[in-house]
Amino acid sequence: MSVMVSKSSPVVVSPAEPRAPAGDVQLSSFDQRIPPFAVTLLLMFDHPIDKPIETIKRALSRALVHYRPVSGRLAGAEHRIACTDEGVPFVGASASCALDLEKVTPALLADLAVAYAGPFCRRADPLLQMQVTEFSCGGFVVGVTWNHVLADGTGMGQFLQAVGELARGMPRPSVVPVRWAAAVRDFPPPTATAERRSLMKPKEKEGRGAFLDITVPSSLIGRVKAQCACTVFEAVAAVLWRCRTRAAVEQPDAPTPLVFPNNVRELFGAQDGYYGNCTIMKSVQATRAQVADGDIRDVVRLIRRGKETLLEAEGSGGAEAGGDLYNRLAVSSWRRIGLDAADFGGGTPARVMWHEDRMVVPECIVCPPWKGKDGVNVQSLCVRLEHAAAFLAELHFR
Repeated sequence: MSVMVSKSSPVVVSPAEPRAPAGDVQLSSFDQRIPPFAVTLLLMFDHPIDKPIETIKRALSRALVHYRPVSGRLAGAEHRIACTDEGVPFVGASASCALDLEKVTPALLADLAVAYAGPFCRRADPLLQMQVTEFSCGGFVVGVTWNHVLADGTGMGQFLQAVGELARGMPRPSVVPVRWAAAVRDFPPPTATAERRSLMKPKEKEGRGAFLDITVPSSLIGRVKAQCACTVFEAVAAVLWRCRTRAAVEQPDAPTPLVFPNNVRELFGAQDGYYGNCTIMKSVQATRAQVADGDIRDVVRLIRRGKETLLEAEGSGGAEAGGDLYNRLAVSSWRRIGLDAADFGGGTPARVMWHEDRMVVPECIVCPPWKGKDGVNVQSLCVRLEHAAAFLAELHFR
């Protein structure tokens, strides 16, 4: 049975209190490394609150008083944010069914958020868009789509927690937000321009990817951790890298790099409350034979070595290193960065999901724990349709 989602016309939510012009916010070196990707996050709540659409819309307006850049626009060749108070597009919606966390299809996910026109945001586009969808059971979903130049996952988690605090009646956010370049030490990357340009090239030849909602079983993660004495992320990334490489890459000597972001707020002295970007992308180089045919312990060692040599990431080649972009895999973790801590009055989300329907870069998102479910939930857009069955078979075989 298809789910009907009825949407209201978008309204623009502006800061609740008018203030004097705030001027421009200079983007940090970390912000300038990031292509203007559109990122879509969905927070799914199974406990109802009173009038979720109006409650969250009011809280968003109050939050924008403290987070003025969020309601601004990119300016000056994208090196700054103009705090224009042009606002955040907001859509209220209703679904024709109860919220079933186990039957969330890609088509439904697309209906639960406001999309940008393409995979990359334009300078005049809003930096953030929001949709709140009520279900017949009283559950609701908050869909947030933002320009990655505005904030990384940790920064967005902080912002959504602030909206939640204001929705629950707090007079102000518990964390004072900080958003200027001097709030974090500079890290000018020598290959950032080339990396950004490479990622933003049209990828017509890549074709449409298969969006997969998968679970890496706890038993498998436990076996890898027992063999390798590694973290959950290292175990999950190693399993995904190996299974995806076996399914989608044929030539034994083909480069199959793994790329993953690392939060470096502490390393670069970011001020408390800083919500801009502060991550370094690490590219771990290996061939198909090393990843697909080697011992899992060796695959984990490659990932761990990448984390240990984090500041060498740029010198060893970034997005353009290693041949066919389709052979590359990006794995990002949304665990422990605050996205699952947003509470609009009925508790934290029962499930956190990611959605994308255009495979710009083969990617997996490791999501926060799904309440009541075993294993690690991963949303994936990392293989073409013709490789999806083989990828899933590798995961199940392992």
